[in-house]
Amino acid sequence: MARRGAEVEAGAGSERDERGRLFVALELPASVQAALAAWAVAVAGGEPAQLRALAPAALHITLCFLGGRPLREVGAIGDVLAEPLARAGAPLLAAGVPLWLPARGPRVLALELEDVDGTLRSLQLSVSGALERLGVYRREQRPYLPHVTLARVRGGARIRRDAIRLPPLPALERWRGESVALFRSRLAPGGARYEPLWRATLGL
Repeated sequence: MARRGAEVEAGAGSERDERGRLFVALELPASVQAALAAWAVAVAGGEPAQLRALAPAALHITLCFLGGRPLREVGAIGDVLAEPLARAGAPLLAAGVPLWLPARGPRVLALELEDVDGTLRSLQLSVSGALERLGVYRREQRPYLPHVTLARVRGGARIRRDAIRLPPLPALERWRGESVALFRSRLAPGGARYEPLWRATLGL
């Protein structure tokens, strides 16, 4: 079962009257973050003018992107997510294949994930439904694609996918996603920083 989510200290205080770019994501184990980030660095190192690898702490599985929302909604979002997350199991995941997204004019290099037992898609449906009922999220029409963004295309660069060599992916054993967080995305010169505002731990 999920332990009731707690607001992280960074989300409290006077900033609650501000707005922030918010999203809900399933977090990755630190070992998986490190392995995938190292792979992204190897790819971006050969194309330094075109790609920027993301730091390990920036790797996650987005469930719902809420966009700009008042930070005072953080408590209500946590409350509405508590029940579906309390019923959710920890998804069993495996690495799939690298993806350039979108297919035309790609902006990111991502890794598709295998939802081994179907739990990740069920989790995404329950989270998106709860947020939609709260009125802070509009469900997307396209099917949910489980993936992790590993590198971003630098502004102005045009990617020729067939000209970029992708090394073999690291050998990763299956893993479980054990926590869900509400993040605030803060834009910075070196790329966005993701600040957790609320978190719940899923049961095995």
